[in-house]
Amino acid sequence: MNIVYILHSDKLNRFYIGFTSDFDIRMEFHKNAESNKFTANAEDWGLFLQISCENKTQALNIEKHIKKMKSKTYIENLIKYPDIILKLKEKYK
Repeated sequence: MNIVYILHSDKLNRFYIGFTSDFDIRMEFHKNAESNKFTANAEDWGLFLQISCENKTQALNIEKHIKKMKSKTYIENLIKYPDIILKLKEKYK
């Protein structure tokens, strides 16, 4: 399965957007991140949103789109307005 995931840290009040085909392994990577990695700056990363995608290309395009928006409000609106996710999936089919 190809997944776009968004993690949130209360400590940093920041989001982290990523893509993976195995969420459990990827989450372990973030929990044990090396000191030079962004997610090593906090220990309280939690799953904010997970978007299941049809294929790797769709997932990478959605991840890129979300990162390009550079907006906490946009990320929060993905939860508030689920239709945005549906439109992204359709756009990047």
